[in-house]
Amino acid sequence: MIAQIKGRLIEKTPTYVVIDCGGVGYELKISLNTYSHLGDDEHCLLFTHFVVREDAQLLYGFKEKSERELFRLLTSVSGIGPSTAMMILSSLSPSETKKAITSGDVNTLKSVKGIGAKSAERVIIDLRDKIPGIEISSSNFFTPNNTIKDEALSALMMLGFSKKPAEKALEKTIDSSDELTVEELIKRTLKNL
Repeated sequence: MIAQIKGRLIEKTPTYVVIDCGGVGYELKISLNTYSHLGDDEHCLLFTHFVVREDAQLLYGFKEKSERELFRLLTSVSGIGPSTAMMILSSLSPSETKKAITSGDVNTLKSVKGIGAKSAERVIIDLRDKIPGIEISSSNFFTPNNTIKDEALSALMMLGFSKKPAEKALEKTIDSSDELTVEELIKRTLKNL
């Protein structure tokens, strides 16, 4: 498997680049995010993901390892292929994609061409627990990392509480305390319900 390519940038377009590595020009499909981070420097390094299909062998290039990991997670979802994953990463930044998934924002994912409501929901359901929590500004609903909030909310819903009242109780608990573990958050929230 090819993990990275380092060489001389020969051609750069919004959808692909050609990198000369040891006299061989490798064509790598890239997202608009990677395109915007590639400078005009002649030498570059891209982290890659290699896809072998019956009719093609394709290399996908990413400026950051985190974007490649997000691409791999997206393609692990049933119905999301490499082209659709690249469309998501071209339409949304990696942080916007992570935020949409962890917060369950179906509308943001639906705004990507080729993603419908069912696909967006599937991405959220499949990846919500796999994406590490990201920092959310205090203007958003919760300030602790979303993974803890989501786990607590999920547990409360499995206990039979409705989503809206559980979210409100979680918000009260989070506002009145420091960072908590999932267990502590659930215990304190149960007192507010």
